[in-house]
Parts: sequence; structure tokens; C-alpha cells
Amino acid sequence: MFNLQNFVIKICKRLLKTGVLALLLFSLSIGVSGAWWNFGGDTTRESRLPQGDPITDGRALLRYALPIENESVRKIQSSLEDISNRLRGKRWTSIVSDIGAASRVISISKSKLLASVPESKQSEAEAIIAKLDKGIINIREVAEAKDGEQVLEQRAELLALVGELEQLMVEGFPFEVPSEFSHLPQLKGRATIEMETEQGFLTLVVDGYSAPVTAGNFVDLVQRGFYDGLEFTRSEESYVLQAGDPPGPEVGFIDPDSGEYRNIPLEILVKGDEEPIYSFTLEEIGRFREQPVLPFSAYGTVAMARPEAVNDGGSSQFFFFLFQSELTPAGVNLLDGRYTVFGYVVEGKKVLEKLRKGDKIISAKVVAGLENLVEPEA
Repeated sequence: MFNLQNFVIKICKRLLKTGVLALLLFSLSIGVSGAWWNFGGDTTRESRLPQGDPITDGRALLRYALPIENESVRKIQSSLEDISNRLRGKRWTSIVSDIGAASRVISISKSKLLASVPESKQSEAEAIIAKLDKGIINIREVAEAKDGEQVLEQRAELLALVGELEQLMVEGFPFEVPSEFSHLPQLKGRATIEMETEQGFLTLVVDGYSAPVTAGNFVDLVQRGFYDGLEFTRSEESYVLQAGDPPGPEVGFIDPDSGEYRNIPLEILVKGDEEPIYSFTLEEIGRFREQPVLPFSAYGTVAMARPEAVNDGGSSQFFFFLFQSELTPAGVNLLDGRYTVFGYVVEGKKVLEKLRKGDKIISAKVVAGLENLVEPEA
């Protein structure tokens, strides 16, 4: 009887936790859109994201979001990505096994790795593969010595090399943006933004491969100096940090050439689709169970704010998603498919923890990828 009672208590606690979480997420979803008015802001890709537990690292999500289909490089990436999870449980045998798996792919699949790289970039790719090969030997040694700190450090270096190799495999832009958005800036690739705030520096990578119009708008505004000096207008601990509301009565960017408010469409690329869905939430078209290529599963997700009732009402306001990813796994939380994710914070997450409403963005500048910005023709 005592065991049964404990079992019932555990079940009740689990149900209560689940119910509270669902209610919380629902209220959070309403809160982001409501903030717009209250605070001034609110080729197939089947192989890109692996099945299983949601990925909670922004860099990893960006790697998987690249429009490439090389199975060999994905195997190397997956094996190296797995190491961090295994390290938490000190599963050294599995770590060495993952390293061995990556090593085997590098040694026997060099031709397959190079097959996806344009001829003009072959020598660069070969140099990266050579560094990977050497790095695998080094990380195996520290793993066998059970040096966790060195394993993590060298894993990060190897994954950076994998990302460089994957980037070399991208050739051209994978789809045509609808002509109805030709009047808007577009990012045909990626860009890196360095943002200085009153609490420190943030580095963001924005992804035009998945959200070219939204990312293009953001990069264009950064280039204009639009965000310099603006305050964070909304800060909710463990949830969201929002900025981009200009001074005065306007809640978005007014194009000085046309004098009109710049509307940015809702833009969501779903895993397995060749191009983004525009102007509709996934729920509205019956695809609410499907997973975006860029999900809200990483701390420091960068997304476009918009009014709840106006899917294409975004403009200049954006937010950093701060909620713990364990409570909002990809494909389950209520933000996936309702707001456009267009990048991730890759450096400065500790700064995000310090920022509050009223803190200012001192400056924002594009430090890489500006050549990918395509401005609309006059």
C-alpha cells in the first residue's frame, strides 16, 4: 500500500508539472506577441537535422541547417556532437568509440567528402581534412587519458573545422525567394554580427539559407546603424529579451526612401522542405507537428517579434529566447512555427543573462558575410 501511494504521488506530481508547463508556455507565447503593442515590440533538407533529442547548441543547429547533402561529413559531425552528452555521464568508452567513428569516415571517405566541394575550393577542403585527421589523433589521446576539459576544447576546434568544410560544400543559393518580396533586402548566405551592449559583447550568426528575407532585413538595419543606442524594451528572466523599438511613436523601421513602414513576412523553413513557408504559421496550415530547420531549442535563439494577429507585421523588433531548452524541446514548444527564427547567439551567452530592460545596445556591426546581403533594386 505504501508503494502504491508513492506511485500515485509521483504520477500526480508529473501531471501537475506537465499542466503547469503547458500553461506557462501558452502564456509565454501570448506574451511575446503582446509585447509588440505594450512595449513597442513584439534542394530537400531531410538529412539536415538528426532524429532524437533536440539540439540545444546554436552552433550545431547552424551546421545542420546548411543546405548540403553530404552524408559523410554529417556522420563526422554527428559523432563529434555526441561527445558532449557522453562526457556528462563520463562514458569514456563511448567517447572513444565516437572519435573512432569520425576517424574511420575521414580515412575511408575522403573522396566522398571532396565530391561535394567545388573544384575551385578543393585545395582548401583538402587542407581542412588534413587538420581534421591530425585533430582526431590528438583528441583520441586526451580521451584515453580521460581529460574532460581538453576533450571539450579539442571537440570544439574539430567541429569548427567541420563547419568550415560544410560551408565549402554550399554552392549557390538553394531556392528562389518569391518575387513579391523583391523590394526587401535579402541575405543569400550567412552573416556574423557583433553587438556591443552595456553589459558586454554578443556575437550572432544570422542564417539567410533558412530565412533570407528576415535575416536580410536585420543585416540591412545593422548596416544602417538602426540599432545603435536603442534600449532593450522587454526583459523577462528565463524567457525573452527584446529590442529594436525606435524612439517616437513608430514601432518599426520607416524606410527613408519611401517613407513607409517596412513589413517583414513570417518566414519558416520546415525540415524536409525546399524553401520557406511565408505568411502562415505552421498551425494555420495544419503542420504544427513538423519541425523548423531553425527551432527554439537553443538558449540565445534570435527571432523576429510581431503582433499576434499580424503574421507579416514584423519590422525591426527582435528578441533573444532565454528560456531553458529542457523545457521547450524542438517540435514541442509553442513558439516553433509561430515566429521566425533567423539566427543564434554563438558567443556572449553570459552577457544575455545580465541584460535587463533599459540596458542599451551601444553598437551593432556586421563583421563577416556582408557580401551576402542583396539590397533591392531601385
